Amino acid sequence: MDLREFIRDIPDFPQKGILFRDITPLLKNKEAFEFAIKQMCEPFKNEKIDIVVGIEARGLILAAPIAFYMGAGFVPIRKPGKLPWKTLRKEYELEYGMAILEIHEDAINKNDRVLIVDDVLATGGTARATAELIKQLGGEVVGFDFLIELVDLKGKEALKEYTLFSLLKL
Repeated sequence: MDLREFIRDIPDFPQKGILFRDITPLLKNKEAFEFAIKQMCEPFKNEKIDIVVGIEARGLILAAPIAFYMGAGFVPIRKPGKLPWKTLRKEYELEYGMAILEIHEDAINKNDRVLIVDDVLATGGTARATAELIKQLGGEVVGFDFLIELVDLKGKEALKEYTLFSLLKL
């Protein structure tokens, strides 16, 4: 199945000069969504994964079913003020500004093996910040799992010490 036909390009969103990759057509199509989730599980099926971490917002949508298929727990990484318990936070740079991520302080146990899932790998800033939060809590990052990698932005270079899988390279 060619999943590219389910990705919609939206120019100048969220600001001028950014080409946004809209995955909602893929999520809406049950066959494409199931295919994508199963394909994203495949590279890590022989790894012992304790926790699948999903990065807000669209990474959450992908990470929960991946965790289910892999028999792992699911943990959200959220924007500030969205989690109800004590949190650890990390400020980082985006391709178009600064951002902050938070995780519950008790979300990851020491030596938990963690797979980090997000929809798009761009510059790698969000993914790297997530890995740093996981390590601060004592977890081991097994790898990164992306639906789309924006190859021209070279985000893979920011994560070169990790195992990385991208279902689509655009």
